[in-house]
Amino acid sequence: MRRGGHALVTGAAGAIGGAIAAELRARDAAARLSLVDLDEAGARRQAEALGGDAAPFRWDLSAPAELDAHLARLGAERGGVDLLVNCAGLMEVRSLAATPWSLAERLLRIDLESPLKLMAALVPGMVERGSGAVVNVASMAGVTPLRGCSYYGAAKAGLAMASEIAHLELGPRGVRVVTVYPGPVRSALERRARGQYVDSPWSRFVPAGDPSALARRVVDACERGAPRVVYPGFYDLASRFPTWASRAARALCPPPRD
Repeated sequence: MRRGGHALVTGAAGAIGGAIAAELRARDAAARLSLVDLDEAGARRQAEALGGDAAPFRWDLSAPAELDAHLARLGAERGGVDLLVNCAGLMEVRSLAATPWSLAERLLRIDLESPLKLMAALVPGMVERGSGAVVNVASMAGVTPLRGCSYYGAAKAGLAMASEIAHLELGPRGVRVVTVYPGPVRSALERRARGQYVDSPWSRFVPAGDPSALARRVVDACERGAPRVVYPGFYDLASRFPTWASRAARALCPPPRD
């Protein structure tokens, strides 16, 4: 992102989104940061902590039909977006049979449809300017089958594939696309998801990474034009050897509590 550019970060009140926003501010005091979250108070606290030109916005990404109006207002107030960070996410660990469609639909809208719609709306402007960047926070749950994650895994796998294709298509046109594959990273989402599994050595002892360390890797990848980030490092093996990882997940991952 150019110095003093405009970054739109969804899920900015959460651990990973907030850490990415903080890393962007640490590297560029002049950056314009638009911090989007359903938790408006959390986004406001984050904006106040970051200082400079940081502004909070309450958007409900489970209502993708509202995004056009949100983006029109954002563009009028704060100008074009140079960096889109699709970080907002909803994770529910439930068996397929125990997941009502209303919940599945909300998850798919937040984790897949809205990120894709934001890309569809903002990437053409980046292409026209010949510069810009997109960060899509997918998940190792979209690579490795985990019990209780049918809809979450489907959404993250879809976002990851779209993001990887966008990297191939947009790189020659001056737009960098980074796909992020986190394993467990310390956050409210991670703690809640861990608690939704039946108690087992896996649910108790699988290590979780640090949001700030992940954020540094993400912003480094944006600056270098690297195509993807896998973190914590152990999960790089799973991304490189998905058949092995799938076997391990089938053997070790406990069922959800439902």
